[in-house]
Amino acid sequence: MYKHILLIEDDAVFANALVRELDHSNGGSFEVEWVRRCTDALARLSVAAAIVSDLYLPDSRGMKTFELLFAAAPHVPILILVDAQYEQAAQAAVQRGAHDYLFKTASDASQLPKALRNMIARAAHSEILFNEKERAQLMLNSIADAVVSTDILGRVTYINARAGSLSGWSPEEAAGHPVEDVFRIIDATSRQITLNPMTLAIRENKSVALPTNCVLVRRDGTEAAIEDSTAPIRDRGGAVTGAIMVFHDVTAGRAMTFKMSYLAQHDSLTDLPNRVLLTDRVREAIALSGRHGRRFSVVVLDLDRFKHINDSLGHVVGDALLLSVAARLLSCVRTSDTVSRRGGDEFVVLLWEVAHSQDAAVAAEKILHAVRQPHDVDGHELHITASIGIVTYPEDGTVTETLIDKADFAMYHAKDCGRDNYQFFKPEMNALAIQRQSLEVDLRHAIARRELYLQYQSKVDLDSGTIIGVEALVRWRHPDRGPIPPAQLISIAEECGLIVPIGQWVLREACRQARSWELAGLPPMCMAVNISSVELRARGFVSNVRAVLAETALDPRHLELELTETVLMEDSKSAAEVLAELKEIGVRLALDDFGTGYSSLSYLKRFPIDTLKIDQSFVRDLTTDQEDAGIVAAVIGMGKSLHMRVIAEGVETREQLEFLQEHGCPHGQGFYFGRPVSASEFGQVLERHQSETAIARPLPVQARD
Repeated sequence: MYKHILLIEDDAVFANALVRELDHSNGGSFEVEWVRRCTDALARLSVAAAIVSDLYLPDSRGMKTFELLFAAAPHVPILILVDAQYEQAAQAAVQRGAHDYLFKTASDASQLPKALRNMIARAAHSEILFNEKERAQLMLNSIADAVVSTDILGRVTYINARAGSLSGWSPEEAAGHPVEDVFRIIDATSRQITLNPMTLAIRENKSVALPTNCVLVRRDGTEAAIEDSTAPIRDRGGAVTGAIMVFHDVTAGRAMTFKMSYLAQHDSLTDLPNRVLLTDRVREAIALSGRHGRRFSVVVLDLDRFKHINDSLGHVVGDALLLSVAARLLSCVRTSDTVSRRGGDEFVVLLWEVAHSQDAAVAAEKILHAVRQPHDVDGHELHITASIGIVTYPEDGTVTETLIDKADFAMYHAKDCGRDNYQFFKPEMNALAIQRQSLEVDLRHAIARRELYLQYQSKVDLDSGTIIGVEALVRWRHPDRGPIPPAQLISIAEECGLIVPIGQWVLREACRQARSWELAGLPPMCMAVNISSVELRARGFVSNVRAVLAETALDPRHLELELTETVLMEDSKSAAEVLAELKEIGVRLALDDFGTGYSSLSYLKRFPIDTLKIDQSFVRDLTTDQEDAGIVAAVIGMGKSLHMRVIAEGVETREQLEFLQEHGCPHGQGFYFGRPVSASEFGQVLERHQSETAIARPLPVQARD
């Protein structure tokens, strides 16, 4: 039902602005008629539900305008429009019977629809007080807002149907009761009773509104969030006789507002606090800890090689893995701590009130252990590790951004240190982080600039001394920094997504070189190439191996791909499928660094592995550490039982060699037999070994590369 509004305003620009506000409000329930002169308005008063009028018109000025309108239509509510300089005249009009006034400003203009609805409701109620009760009740009961009125003593004189349904009181029951009994309003947070706005409107003789975050306690004890507009009721002489409140239920709206606020502060996948909420909580921790002389730690955690799982198994599996990790992080900390997801595969943990830095280290150890346990995700048994950086307030900083940045530096240092570990921030890490970023940029151009090259290290039969294979090792000679440590090269390549193109270049170059030696008349031997988990799961990896073998004309039997236990365990199901395809091609497969990961006999039986390489960490101390000696002997025996070749890595001394020979280890690799050398140098080694079969005269032992 449209409400006809008579707008009397000579300023066309402001009038059009008001018309637009009314047209777009409340579903377009207002029908606006605009005139410029008071005389034009007097002829149209009979159809108006409300009058909105400027007091200063071309044919009438000040209170004269109001007197003419009020005399012609005493029962039509009038809202005065006024410039700030004429506010006194508007107040006088209200005292004489106008319902309210608004300033001629954009902000007040936006309040016009609400003011009109409230004014019409109050005017309708005033008709009740002036012997038009039945018609007004029909009107008030038909509107969506709740309406309640009181007398000068604050006793309920009327409630409409909507007010009755919201409060739980019928009109007959409510009549005569103190308004505080019928409409008990409390603060939603403090739970304290709020002064009823109708009492305040009567006391101060002006329109008022409830404070924000108020709720109405219904008669049955349930609650509803409400918003209101309250004004005093005045008689014809302007004296206050009571008050009227127009209000509505905003429970759903507040719930939606709360939900939107929650979503803005929480991660949509894990429901953990996001970057925004984390920042607030770290700032709160800084304020409280600084005030009370306490300490706290910030732990930044990044999953190692998560991108490989996401790329190979898809985002659905990746998201499920992130949920699994999030649940484990929550289980590792106290309820007072905060676990947040900052984005991607990175999490941040705020550890409140740590007495010593070692407390954070204990938490980090617990987190690392929890994360590295197998994750059962969508039929895949996934293995993943994490790298952690730790900072402590106030030692490492007193500003939120500084603390998190330093924790990032420490986390990247943990990755450089081999992953699956934690590192505390140290000042020198700033320089290391900058250097790493610079190296990442340079690595992107290293292949094109021919800064990468391969070195080759022999694999030897321990009984005869014959070279039975060779391993290709990628190296990077930086034009300014010189040789970059291999571990750092691989770490940067994996982190910045270059490991696949670098790996493809290494495979092609190694196969080309192996074939080149064969064509030169040297005895064919198996060329070993290291394969990272990223490469193994990269789309088209197997087809690329086929293409390289075809391009270089290398016999597949002369190519051995070396993989670590971690590579296989990250997703054993898909890894087994890829390895089966590689075996169909005819290449050999070696398990590198055996003994340092998760392998068991059941896993070894699942994968078509040809060779076990005993990790050099066990070989290094086998002559002085009985436990390492026992592990090496056990792996040699295991390899024989499973009909696999066994190669001991890191052989550097005669004593190590003799131990391996005594325990029947067939093959070895290490500086005792020769350091990694260039292709031309290794070609010369092969030529010498065509006529030399004994190992009585080993090559000089070199410093560890």
